[in-house]
Amino acid sequence: MEHDSKILLDQDTQDIVKTPKMYAVILLNDDVTTMDFVVDLLIKVFHKSTVEASAVMMQVHENGQGIAGVYTYDIAVTKKIQSDRMASEQGFPLKLTIVPDDN
Repeated sequence: MEHDSKILLDQDTQDIVKTPKMYAVILLNDDVTTMDFVVDLLIKVFHKSTVEASAVMMQVHENGQGIAGVYTYDIAVTKKIQSDRMASEQGFPLKLTIVPDDN
């Protein structure tokens, strides 16, 4: 009888796995931060190829903002902190924001 209740308990306690909510890290345009720096940041922090980084940089330049990447919250925050630190060390006022990804 004890064995049967264990089986029933195991069936009732199955793990439910949920997909984590994702967040977009957005780069905002400014008049001081150089295009070369933005490309370099996208390559080093967001692991973009040169072609991808250049495309995102142009999107930021032309549209005022661009998506650097989409990540879980903790990773998005970490990448923003790394980017803020890198920009500050180089004397650039580059701003990034994190928003929930609707996709």
